[in-house]
Amino acid sequence: MHYSVIDYLKKTVVALLMLVVSVHRNDTRAQTADFTPYQDLAFWQETHEAYPMPGNNVRSIVLDKTGNAWIATSTGVFRKTAESSQWQAALSTAEQGPAFSVALDSQGDVWASTWKGVYRFKNQTPLFFKEIETPISVIGCNDTAIWALGPKGIWKKEGENFVKKNYEIPRSLRDISFDKKGGIWLASDVGLYNINKDGKTQIFRQPNEVQSGYIKGVDFDTQHHLWAGGLGGVSILQEGKKIKSITTADDLPTVYVTALKTAPDGTVWVGTEKGVVRYATDGSHSLRFSRRWLVHDYVTDLDFDANGNAWIATIGGVSVIKRQKMTLAQKQDYFQDVLLKRHIRAPWIAGQCRLKTAGDLSTWEPEDDDNDGEYTGNYLAMESFRYATTKSPDAKQNAKKAFGFLKLLQEVTDTEGFFARTIVPADWTEVHDGNLTYTPQQLADELVKEPRFKPVEMRWHKSKDGKWLWKGDTSSDEMCGHMFGYFFYYELVADEAEKAVVRKHVARIVDYLIAHNFNFVDIDGKHTRWSVWSPDQLNRDPEWAPDKSQNSMEMLAFLKLAHYMTQNEKYQKAYLHLIEKEHYLENMANIPNQNPAWFIYFDVMLQAYVYPILLKAETDPQRLAFYQKHMDEWFEKRKGDHNPLINFIYCYARHKKVELQNSVDFLVDTPLDLIDWPIDHTTREDIKIVRTPVLEDEQVNVLQPPSIRMTVRWDKNPWTAAGGDPHREREPVFWQLPYWMGRYLGMIR
Repeated sequence: MHYSVIDYLKKTVVALLMLVVSVHRNDTRAQTADFTPYQDLAFWQETHEAYPMPGNNVRSIVLDKTGNAWIATSTGVFRKTAESSQWQAALSTAEQGPAFSVALDSQGDVWASTWKGVYRFKNQTPLFFKEIETPISVIGCNDTAIWALGPKGIWKKEGENFVKKNYEIPRSLRDISFDKKGGIWLASDVGLYNINKDGKTQIFRQPNEVQSGYIKGVDFDTQHHLWAGGLGGVSILQEGKKIKSITTADDLPTVYVTALKTAPDGTVWVGTEKGVVRYATDGSHSLRFSRRWLVHDYVTDLDFDANGNAWIATIGGVSVIKRQKMTLAQKQDYFQDVLLKRHIRAPWIAGQCRLKTAGDLSTWEPEDDDNDGEYTGNYLAMESFRYATTKSPDAKQNAKKAFGFLKLLQEVTDTEGFFARTIVPADWTEVHDGNLTYTPQQLADELVKEPRFKPVEMRWHKSKDGKWLWKGDTSSDEMCGHMFGYFFYYELVADEAEKAVVRKHVARIVDYLIAHNFNFVDIDGKHTRWSVWSPDQLNRDPEWAPDKSQNSMEMLAFLKLAHYMTQNEKYQKAYLHLIEKEHYLENMANIPNQNPAWFIYFDVMLQAYVYPILLKAETDPQRLAFYQKHMDEWFEKRKGDHNPLINFIYCYARHKKVELQNSVDFLVDTPLDLIDWPIDHTTREDIKIVRTPVLEDEQVNVLQPPSIRMTVRWDKNPWTAAGGDPHREREPVFWQLPYWMGRYLGMIR
């Protein structure tokens, strides 16, 4: 039984007033005097360069003093100059074959070991050493000596020749490092070995000494602690005693550690079969994996150039993780350039683009998307905030063109108020969801799977002027995205003449909704699949129960926006009817406590779109208090997402300044690479895959940083465990919109 809306609002207001009395003084102080905006200082922005070698396992890598990269691979030794992107064979065809290790000596000469033996490259000319028994698996160089280690023994270069040493060592040698006392440390499959300067051997293979006896890599950090990595993780030793272990509990993505190396800045890079983890001297750490950062996740070796860039050998080629100093403002300029080059298509649509060859930006081409209207609404809001912050004429012009496209979506349908999902030029031959015909069997099958299913055989229609194909069956998220963009364009950009155009356009759409009992009716005379806001469905059809709360909130916002812009009382009358007679506020009140089985993250963003409208347009104190309290409760549940768009929308709507650090962290950590590389956290051992009863994909139990998530679109759940499509490059508006909101609010300077 519904209790009266008056009683409901009274209870809400009393609760809110009690909250305000108790926290107002502290909250006001926290939001004003104590607030410190983020100063836009330069940070390290990382990028990835890939040098794949299909079918060629790169086993070892070293950078020489002139910036040339040298690699030992399963088919031979290769080098790449700093000016080239191509690998060149370093040995003759007859000498090439399986190679195992490369190293750089103190004179700047490169050493390499192959199936045939050991080579020294002086000025890129190879010199072969005959006295060493082959094969040699590891070459090691320090300031005083060159060492060659393999299944048949260990050799040290003395004078011009190598001399075999009679040390007690295993045959399965994988890596070498040197301490300050003249000793050498050897990684092997049967333990960690130390040979001191007197030739005495000490073995570490017990669980209290090393994580396991299967050691793949060794190196010293800047405090001269020895890091030994292998099966199980990393053991850190000081003076031969284990002082710490790093395992999957410390964010190693797998127990299989394959290599490690200390960078010039003291960060220890730990390679694994699932990517590379960097452990900084301040205790922080970060993972790099997936094709966004690595040619292949199986890391075999690492080295660093003079600029501190990491060169990472993998079983699929070489990756270079570079870094450059960049401010958020410079990042915005970079993204704006990408946006205008590849993500604005005629007549002014902001959206993703398609890559004909996966991951190859040179093969990009524009494509249509179901949500072109929604995401151009986001773009319209972004340019509106950019204009309000900078008064840039091109921001205003871009916003005007984006609004013109959204307006055209309505005009192209030749209806009283229905608008299309998107449009494409009439001569396009490839579009998504082309027209089709359902058989009776297919219709029956679909209807049983989803009783709300609406068969739409004619999705694409030619415009009256013959210029465009427009797509119907427009969804509720399109409506929310449009209204979001219209609101901020109206508030922040439009002059009086332009406001008159916006008012008329919004009124036309909302009039159409009212005329069709609050549903969005396509040209077939029926509501579209998802655009249903009528109380006949939401309140009286049980199949619409999952959408009842969400869609009630949306329709109240649409009506309120039309009234706010036009001051026409018919919109207020319809608004109050839905509240007082159809209990839409009470429906909306259930959003924070929604049945988890019906939760999808997309709805979170639709809610975020309409909150600013409700809080700005409502003048009744009781209803305004309800909306404020509703948004506060909603926001408490969303803080853990670290979503900067949600955070700044909340700050805008509630006149607060909160969650700045999490928002800035996202803006800083977001990669410049916008290709939607596949990301799969399900293969990692350091996190758990969870699926609480929500209607979405598998999720991770710990929110991952933006640098190792799928490329963002805010309709996607940031907790999603796996996904991605390398044939898509996403538009950067997801980053630009919160950035400009933060600038406008004075939270980023």
